[in-house]
Amino acid sequence: MKILEVIQRSAEFLTKRGVSSPRLQVELILAHVLVMPRMRLYLSFEQLLTEPQLAAIRSFVQRRGNHEPLQYILGVTSFCGLDMTVNPRVLIPRPETELLAERAWKYLLSLSESSVAPVSALDFGTGSGCIAVAMAAHAPNAQISALDISDEALSVARENAARHKTQVLFYLGNGFSALPEGAHFNLIVSNPPYISKTEIETLDLDVRDHEPHGALDGGIDGLDYYRLLAGEAPRFLLPGGCLMVEFGDGQAGDIQTILEQQNWIVEAVEADYTQRLRILIARCGSV
Repeated sequence: MKILEVIQRSAEFLTKRGVSSPRLQVELILAHVLVMPRMRLYLSFEQLLTEPQLAAIRSFVQRRGNHEPLQYILGVTSFCGLDMTVNPRVLIPRPETELLAERAWKYLLSLSESSVAPVSALDFGTGSGCIAVAMAAHAPNAQISALDISDEALSVARENAARHKTQVLFYLGNGFSALPEGAHFNLIVSNPPYISKTEIETLDLDVRDHEPHGALDGGIDGLDYYRLLAGEAPRFLLPGGCLMVEFGDGQAGDIQTILEQQNWIVEAVEADYTQRLRILIARCGSV
């Protein structure tokens, strides 16, 4: 069977299964299996595929038809220009989180320019390690730490740190209790679980049935982790330190209130690529 025929038949199958952007999904699968840039497929429509290639493509397309996320099928996704290993043990990094990571490493670089002492950052709830690894890759002189409650997630994060030859200290445990005594940082950055319990069942099948609920569930109202950060993060920030968090649609006002009740000063609330408010930046008024 030729490449074009495989694309057409597979896209038709995914369309019937309700998968969005079916042709793009198929082309990405073919590019992965054939180890070629996706655009090169357009120059190879008449190429005949071998039986092993067809078998791999059929398996991947079937899995995508069952709404398994493409990133899990391929085992990798791009984040801030870096390939990151992903699997069902970790949440798939979203494009909007790249803005949070970029904001974080630029802040670290600006501190490094004006500070003799090494600057440091903590990625709270690191998951795949995408934010921590991106900070370490783009601000290589900063000391990066990351923590998570899931040992399985940390194994993926460590793999991503090793993949990009970055130095990240990883800690396993429940929240800040995972950190060693005396740990302090210039920056705490977090993309915590922020979906409310009741909302999880309404999510797209790709997310609801395949991504880890522990990385999604932010409690009854989705704000549990922001309350934790507001109350406990100040003890782990150096004087003048900064908190940067990502949040969900419609949560900006509630999170700002939570922080201000704990004496934080909210410096900025920034929008993502779709002009939805997505990132909050704050400093604590007293430590």
